[in-house]
Amino acid sequence: MDPLISTGDFGQLRAFVAVASALNFSRAAEKLGVSASALSQMVRTLEESVGVRLLNRTTRNVSLTDAGEQLFRRVRPAVEELAAALGQTSQYGERLAGVIRIHSFRLAAERFLRRMLRSFHDTYPDVVLDITLDDEVVDVVAGGYDVAIRIGEVIERDMIAIKLGGDLRQVAVASPEYLARRGTPQHPRDLTSHSCIGWRWPGHERPYDWEFFADGKWFEVAVEGPIIANSKEFGLQAALAGIGIAFATDFFVAPHIAAGRLVPLLEQWSATFPGYYLCYPERRQMAPILRAFIDAVRAVAAEGAT
Repeated sequence: MDPLISTGDFGQLRAFVAVASALNFSRAAEKLGVSASALSQMVRTLEESVGVRLLNRTTRNVSLTDAGEQLFRRVRPAVEELAAALGQTSQYGERLAGVIRIHSFRLAAERFLRRMLRSFHDTYPDVVLDITLDDEVVDVVAGGYDVAIRIGEVIERDMIAIKLGGDLRQVAVASPEYLARRGTPQHPRDLTSHSCIGWRWPGHERPYDWEFFADGKWFEVAVEGPIIANSKEFGLQAALAGIGIAFATDFFVAPHIAAGRLVPLLEQWSATFPGYYLCYPERRQMAPILRAFIDAVRAVAAEGAT
């Protein structure tokens, strides 16, 4: 008889997979909706059942043993498929309910999530959207997220990715008052003598170098200025106040350009790059609430976000 079947152990295996994915008992317990102590006991019982230690535990971190790594690789797809299948079956004839954990770049959330929140809530009032807005590139699985929205160039290779909308373009912008005071740069290299509003990508120490395109290749310009922020929205406000030149996604600054509050600069060096994608780990079975959420976001993208 199969030893795992004889122990009736789907719950323990699911607990083990959650901890092995997050390498953190607290995050895994939160995802499963149980206490960390209960989760620890379930994993310990599984270890006793198979007769080998699966996790190394210290007060500061959790890691997989060789046996745990091997078990994790083999059972994780099956556990995820079973969980999705059970969830789908239990929801026949019932209203969809549950929690969807979402990690989204800030501007992507403004473009795609904000517009679908009310209609999604009205349609699925028992579904909770747990949304983290952050421009840091996190590990979707380790972070316990069900789905993420980010630009195409930072998607993990093992993710399923759905394109949302068209390509993006970044453009330098400044207020008319700033340009009247400091002059207009004629080439990206001229930015080194201007006051530029810097942006620090979360998780990076240095500010982001502005990227331009010429002669079939990209090149970078390291800019300096009186403000460095980790929020593009904050940087745009500084540009609107006439403090300096900002570098922002075209759809984000388009209303200000149309109203004359900002002037686009150096556009001949501003090329497009892969836009936003909705991405999630590959699953053989997808929970109905996650499918409903993905369909809602795709509908907004199809309408043409503004």
